[in-house]
Amino acid sequence: MTVQLRGPGGQPLADAAVAVEVKGRTGRTSTAKAEMGQRNRQFTPQMLIVQTGTAVAFPNFDTVRHHVYSFSPIKVIDIKLYSGTPAEPIVFDKPGVAALGCNIHDRMSAHVVVVDTPTFARTDAQGQASFDLPPGEHVVKAWHAGQKSPTLQAVKLDVPAAGGTSVLTLAE
Repeated sequence: MTVQLRGPGGQPLADAAVAVEVKGRTGRTSTAKAEMGQRNRQFTPQMLIVQTGTAVAFPNFDTVRHHVYSFSPIKVIDIKLYSGTPAEPIVFDKPGVAALGCNIHDRMSAHVVVVDTPTFARTDAQGQASFDLPPGEHVVKAWHAGQKSPTLQAVKLDVPAAGGTSVLTLAE
């Protein structure tokens, strides 16, 4: 099944987070690990999608120190000035979107999108992401950095037995 995300004007949304909550499959993880690095005074990647319960490391590959923070309701973070990799990763235990910044370098920003399902992807340049889904009614949750809201939008997805493509439009 291919999901294509479009913006309010009909344009494909590249680099959007798409998660499919398959009926009967939910969950947190206690073993997943991910990385939100800092390289060339930028976060890499700009958007990280993880399942609820994932431990995220914040390695600093720059020669300067960074101070990573987030005031987001899903996770408050305050990693004081550091170089290298902090000893403890940060566990993202609530779904939603966490905006990250650096107190030293104002232009540094990124997002961690946390979803309650192991079925997620980032859309390609055409705003598409493909999933292996069983037929039936599921819920798609999606988010794009251009949205005004820091919450994922939920849309019903009906998957026919033959699969196919479903075009979904996100509000601003």
